[in-house]
Amino acid sequence: MAIHTYKNISPTLGKSCYISESAEIIGDVEIGDFANIWFNSVIRGDMDKIFVGENTNIQDLSMLHVDHNVPLIIGKNVTVGHRVVLHGCKIGDSCLIGMGAVVLDHSIIGKGSVVAAGSIVPPNKEYPENVLILGSPAKVVRVLTEEEMFGYHNQYKHYLSLSREYLEKK
Repeated sequence: MAIHTYKNISPTLGKSCYISESAEIIGDVEIGDFANIWFNSVIRGDMDKIFVGENTNIQDLSMLHVDHNVPLIIGKNVTVGHRVVLHGCKIGDSCLIGMGAVVLDHSIIGKGSVVAAGSIVPPNKEYPENVLILGSPAKVVRVLTEEEMFGYHNQYKHYLSLSREYLEKK
């Protein structure tokens, strides 16, 4: 893993995090306990703060970045799929952000919601809790069923378990 100080600010990692060897973490970044950051992901807090909540997973090839006065905040128990771009937005607890999705500046994804794979969330949009968000530009399609909420809200546990296996191999 590559942890970089930028302008005298170094990333801070919570306890028992798994950070892959090829991940790049730069500047004003705080990663919560048991979070896991996977291969070739970049978390670049060089213009503002990035916060990744506990138990959250950032999967392979994802890019997390900010703009001046536009922090990025990701809640706890969140799954961020492969090749996702999160830029200066807020992701609520227990969300799932599907593979290849893009969430742009000042957007807010409500707790427990799912952003479908490949969706593009435009700047300055706010979405409610526990909904399916889909498309380009992304729109609320419907409220999640109880069964979907149970499945999506617990998705992070798979990567939490997988990260424990990787930590044991070190």
